[in-house]
Amino acid sequence: MGTTHPDAALAVPPTLFLSDADVAGLTDWPSAIHALRQAYAASVHPAMVPPRSMARGDGLWLRALTAVSPSGGHLGCKLISASTTHRRASYLISLFDQTTMGLSALIDGNRITGIRTAATAAVTVDQAAPRRPLRVAVIGSGFEARGLLLALASIRALAGARVFSPTPASRERFTADLRSQASLDVVPVACAQDAVHGADVVLCAARSRDESPVLRGEWLEPGMTVVSVGSTLPEQREVDEQVLARASLIVADMVDEVAHDTGDLLAASRAGIDVSSRLVSLGDFVSGKAARQSAADIVVYKSVGSALQDVVTAEMLLARARAQGVGTPLAHSIVPVSK
Repeated sequence: MGTTHPDAALAVPPTLFLSDADVAGLTDWPSAIHALRQAYAASVHPAMVPPRSMARGDGLWLRALTAVSPSGGHLGCKLISASTTHRRASYLISLFDQTTMGLSALIDGNRITGIRTAATAAVTVDQAAPRRPLRVAVIGSGFEARGLLLALASIRALAGARVFSPTPASRERFTADLRSQASLDVVPVACAQDAVHGADVVLCAARSRDESPVLRGEWLEPGMTVVSVGSTLPEQREVDEQVLARASLIVADMVDEVAHDTGDLLAASRAGIDVSSRLVSLGDFVSGKAARQSAADIVVYKSVGSALQDVVTAEMLLARARAQGVGTPLAHSIVPVSK
């Protein structure tokens, strides 16, 4: 690319650091959902969101997810360092300005995975589900299940929600929390099938200890929309083969990874179920290129997460931080140079 010229260095604004507490204070479900809806409605070339990479050591790994935002604002990377030995992990998102190549922000990404997962699911459900107050089933009672329900409730009226998780105390805490803090009509139930019966939307954010499916296709009713975010690796299971066999559309945020790297899709393929003809990208679904053809069609959204979601969410948070004067400007940063 040529020789670096020190006198060609560009003057750019200081890098802004956003802590985990900053992210918590800046998070706004409708804003995140709006940003992600716009991103998936835009034209995103596959080269803008390449496959993730992972470096592995003895009991540790470093994963990198990179993407170029279709907004024209930033390109970025999420790094996840994790130790299975010490049971610790760190998340860092960096954003670079697409014009100056300056390092605009470093953001603690601890919360962003949950934010972008739930917000993207809400985009999908809003596109797929009927235009009426929604009856929701929730399978799981952890932070992902909580985020899915809160994100959806921020943009759609809910007629009520039933929640199941295998530990009675957990589902009781979950329902009490959502009732008191979010004023949602949430009821705990004793089995997953009871939660699913009569629902418009099924939110799955749980896996069993033995990786057997927690949602079965025989429970599904015509017109249901199913969200599955809890199984992202070949050895993990969340929905059984009949869930995918009954789906008229299987919407994926990362089509190749969902098809070839998730236990649910791999099991369906081994069972001889044709998933490829019904597997569509989230971008095509949001833009209307792929759509539910009948009100009775079952739509399944299968998510493994995407760098596009991380970068777009981080970009939204940075804009809010700048507008509100939140964050810590760093005394020193990377200086872009002409090459």
